[in-house]
Amino acid sequence: MTSSHDSTDADIGARIRTERLERGWSLTDLAERSGVSRAMINKVERGESSPTASLLGRLSGAFGFTLSVLLARAEGVRGGRLARAADQPRWQDPASGYIRRQISPVQGSGIRLDLVHVALPPGASVAFPASSYAFMRQVILVLGGHLTFIEGDVVHELGVEDCLELGSPADCTFRNETDADCTYLVAVVPR
Repeated sequence: MTSSHDSTDADIGARIRTERLERGWSLTDLAERSGVSRAMINKVERGESSPTASLLGRLSGAFGFTLSVLLARAEGVRGGRLARAADQPRWQDPASGYIRRQISPVQGSGIRLDLVHVALPPGASVAFPASSYAFMRQVILVLGGHLTFIEGDVVHELGVEDCLELGSPADCTFRNETDADCTYLVAVVPR
């Protein structure tokens, strides 16, 4: 019997393989574009590894779209103008335990806005490479708790209702250095 987590890993792996093959890329091509090893990509594609948010960020960046789009495609999310709360895709990072929920309609809505709600547990940290941000603009709005956001060499300490527009693409880390959950929204639009 397969758990829903195993099923999600298999769906994500299948989607990554589909995206790679649709582009005519070998494992080596994707590895070079993403900075993820061939062996790891192969394990993810076969559903043998639970990919982290950072790893998925690297892979989705190599494909030229957001992590949200990759996850929505993996889950087979249909487009439309209404994304009911009960139907909004949720994904939990196996490394940090952070939970991301796709709030905005993903495909077919005509809006080029990606709106994501994130719950970052106490002590958790999630890092993304600059390549994940090369084709998009982002704004972060803290809803609850405290977020330490590291953008390249710059550290931003963000409290409730603080809003930050990201600058030029840089390696970024979302960090919760407190003993309470941190929740925030990320709004993403193409450059």
